[in-house]
Amino acid sequence: MSRTLAMILAGGAGTRLFPLTQSRTKPAVPFAGGLRLVDFVLNNFVNSDLLKIYLLTQFKSQSLNIHLRQAWYLSGLTGNFIDAIPAQMRMGARWYEGTADAIYQNIKLIEIHAPDNVCIFGSDHIYKMEVRQVIRYHEKRDAALTVCATRVPIEQASRFGVIEVDDDYRMIGFEEKPATPKPLPDDPSMALVSMGNYVFNTQVLFKALRNDAEDKLSSHDFGRDIIPRLFRDKAVYVYDFTQNKIPGEEPNHHYWRDVGTLDSYWQAHMDLLACTPAFELNNEKWPLRSYHPPVPPARILADKQGNHSTILNSIISSGSRVVGARVERSVLGFNTHLGAGSRLNECVILGKSDIGSGCFLNRVITDKGVSIAPGTELGVNPEQDKARGLTVTNQGIVVIPRDMKVGFE
Repeated sequence: MSRTLAMILAGGAGTRLFPLTQSRTKPAVPFAGGLRLVDFVLNNFVNSDLLKIYLLTQFKSQSLNIHLRQAWYLSGLTGNFIDAIPAQMRMGARWYEGTADAIYQNIKLIEIHAPDNVCIFGSDHIYKMEVRQVIRYHEKRDAALTVCATRVPIEQASRFGVIEVDDDYRMIGFEEKPATPKPLPDDPSMALVSMGNYVFNTQVLFKALRNDAEDKLSSHDFGRDIIPRLFRDKAVYVYDFTQNKIPGEEPNHHYWRDVGTLDSYWQAHMDLLACTPAFELNNEKWPLRSYHPPVPPARILADKQGNHSTILNSIISSGSRVVGARVERSVLGFNTHLGAGSRLNECVILGKSDIGSGCFLNRVITDKGVSIAPGTELGVNPEQDKARGLTVTNQGIVVIPRDMKVGFE
């Protein structure tokens, strides 16, 4: 395996995840009770034994920086590192103007290490990938660039870069977020789309970034600018995500979800809760590391009248206390307290929240620090939820901002 450097794009504002991104950057948004979105890409690299990693941060990065320090510190004695790099305006008094510009403004970091390949990955998708397999594929084909790709339903493809390939999986067409995506030749219901994960030959990357920086009309984005130019005269290959093999998992089991919207974020949590989940959190051969705060185990108790709690297909994180309540297809983050007689159905509670007795929450996401008054109903009457100042998505998911008090009128 040749020398490889990873550059993780972790500066996204995540406007479509608002209000969960009201006080944090998108990669720092909690997920699955005890993880953050950024943990998935970091676990992919660490489990692949690729340990020279820069994370490029920008918007509201304090929460992310604290998490990285608590969960992902590596000693520099071995030459390995996971370092957060804030936007430093090295190329002038401006923020990053696109994904390609973010890498260009940090090109000196790449030059210091002189790697053969540079992995440029996003930080806000839910998936598992053994990255060394992608690098081997890239090197075997002597590719200038390898783009990781997966299949999605054609009606969702306009959110992504849509790819066309020849029989050897060399890229012959690419269109970023097209209004009318091109379907796969063998399946009109599906399209092949970019996962936003790239492996570049370093010298090809340098030249492409410098040419792009000189183009005054460019948006300085990999999907909109770099890839459409590169595949026409360079060997750009596409790596089929379904070929990736994860130790301890079925070879035909591949899950990837872009959680860029509140509805997709909620759905990704529901995917965890089936009897046979679409995405498996428990795999000793592929551990999902994160920071675990010093809190006691969860407690599931009966109330004072002897009414037992009922937990069905749910995730209950440490520090939580459920008293005489019913929790069905829900995720409770650290230190969630649920009062007697309350019912939760298909909810995502990010943690440090207090839900009073006799509440009914249906398809609700609460950020941290939320307090809900006894007897409150949410997710039943959308107009009432909106009148309380809550976000209600197109699919009817109710979202409560951080530290909000609900129902204490």
